[in-house]
Amino acid sequence: MAGNTGAETQVPSKDNLEGRSDIDLIAGINAGDAAAFEVLYFRYRDWVVSQARRFTGDDDAALDVLQEVFLYVLRKFPGFALTANFKTFLYPAVRNLSIAARRKSTRYRSNESERAILENTAAPDAAQGACDEVNLVLARLSEEHREVLLLRFVEDLSLAEIADAMEIPVGTVKSRMHNALQELRNDPRTRELFER
Repeated sequence: MAGNTGAETQVPSKDNLEGRSDIDLIAGINAGDAAAFEVLYFRYRDWVVSQARRFTGDDDAALDVLQEVFLYVLRKFPGFALTANFKTFLYPAVRNLSIAARRKSTRYRSNESERAILENTAAPDAAQGACDEVNLVLARLSEEHREVLLLRFVEDLSLAEIADAMEIPVGTVKSRMHNALQELRNDPRTRELFER
């Protein structure tokens, strides 16, 4: 074996994996390529953290959810087959683990008076402007309506992908979208966004 260059057993470098599709990376992970998992992790970690932060409202809890989500993903291998957009696959796990983390954190709050103080604390004066007005209106929407809007207009998921991610029928997605947009149209703080 003196002439063996090791080309037969060479594993693709992380740099070579960066441009590969999610499906190609998953095939690599199924074949035992740890670097493919690392690329997939780095590709989606910021997205998972931002979604988890949105659900939990806490940076530390969001990082905990990140770890739990990718442990969940890792347990799917070998043998995992991606049948949808990877974000669509991840979203229910992020959502469910975030909700569980939020419930867990509320159990450890000391008392109602401290919670009331935190809720009544004024936001900093620097948080002004049209973006803040939109955020205030969005905060008043139900969680289901806000979630559909954010998945559609921030995450750019199709209605079918939202339905898959939220595990609800497409008709329900359409109904929630319609109702949420109607609430935004009716609110004087966001009405002008629809008149442009």
